[in-house]
Amino acid sequence: MTKTVLHLDLDTFYVSVERLMDARLQNRAILVGGTSDRGVVAACSYETRAFGIHSGMSMKMARQLCPEAIIIRGNAGTYTKYSKDVTDIIKADVPLFEKSSIDEFYADLTGMDRFFGCYKYASELRKRIIRETGLPISFGLSVNKVVSKIATNEAKPNNQLKIDSGFEKEFLAPLSVKKFPMVGDKTYQILRNLGVRQIKTIQEMPLEMMQKVLGANGTSIWHKAQGIDNSPIIPYSERKSISTERTFDRDTIDVQRLQAILIAMTENMAYQLRRGDKLTSCIAVKIRYSDFNTYTKQLKIPYTSADHILIPQIQELFKKLYNRRLLVRLIGIRFSHLAGGNYQINLFDDNEEVLHLYSAMDKIRNRYGDRSVLRAASLGAKTIGRMANPFNGEPPVVLAHRKQ
Repeated sequence: MTKTVLHLDLDTFYVSVERLMDARLQNRAILVGGTSDRGVVAACSYETRAFGIHSGMSMKMARQLCPEAIIIRGNAGTYTKYSKDVTDIIKADVPLFEKSSIDEFYADLTGMDRFFGCYKYASELRKRIIRETGLPISFGLSVNKVVSKIATNEAKPNNQLKIDSGFEKEFLAPLSVKKFPMVGDKTYQILRNLGVRQIKTIQEMPLEMMQKVLGANGTSIWHKAQGIDNSPIIPYSERKSISTERTFDRDTIDVQRLQAILIAMTENMAYQLRRGDKLTSCIAVKIRYSDFNTYTKQLKIPYTSADHILIPQIQELFKKLYNRRLLVRLIGIRFSHLAGGNYQINLFDDNEEVLHLYSAMDKIRNRYGDRSVLRAASLGAKTIGRMANPFNGEPPVVLAHRKQ
């Protein structure tokens, strides 16, 4: 039986989500990523690519190349929500699929031609995703993962492409070797030095030459240039940890600022847990100093997703980890050992008022954004969340600290 592999890729995902939330961004040059000179471009709209901008580029350089671009810090929680919406649609329709990144999926449709027709099935799935989420998505369909992925990239933006069985080599031949997912800048330069620009040249080269020049990677590239790829679909499983970190524009020793950011991070990630019906039982704090030495300390705790339980624990870990003699370059937190479940009342510390409070706060966040309700102590952490005000000019609700 001929194998059939579908590759789906949400087009300029972060940019598309931002445009979905703000129609004024349509057809504008958009950069999503860190807004400081130290930041990098996480995603860019097609309008910026004519200026030579690409993901991974420094935001400073991107600004210089395209001064008129609108720069958005973005919000990982928002992107995760939209990614989950797409994942849920695919999960409901596809028996076996792999989620290879927040915006990219593979699905094994082998055998479905007997019942539906794989191309028709994939087309209907794509239409459903667009209809129910409003996000543009492209797909490639072929006999294996690498050809399907390259086909998707050729189909973009917001389109689809099928490569019939037996035509893999013909499809790949005229394309640049840069189109291969496993060919980075260094490998590309080596191939260019050999006079290799198109995949067709690799198809015609002896396998031994590629092995001699690039070793095991050369063997893999040669086989994939022939349209041969036996990589399996890795069944999707939900992540076991979530994390966030912040690199400062200037190294700092401002303890109050560090603590405010940690509180804001914890508050935001606890909300992400509750929104995903998850609990954590292991928390960690990470600090990188100005000398680039990095330290992490973690703690096992009872399963929870409650801010008022997690924040003091995070603060205690930071207190144990922090060295006052050194400037801090980066701080971060991680929640791991995740399990499904809703927040349960703590018989020793909580009451129904706390549960009602979390329910009310999360309803506000769901409607107006995850930074619409804040603790007073986290107000100084202005860079956590979207740069633009997500609640139409209304100030966030501020929760004062309860005295113990």
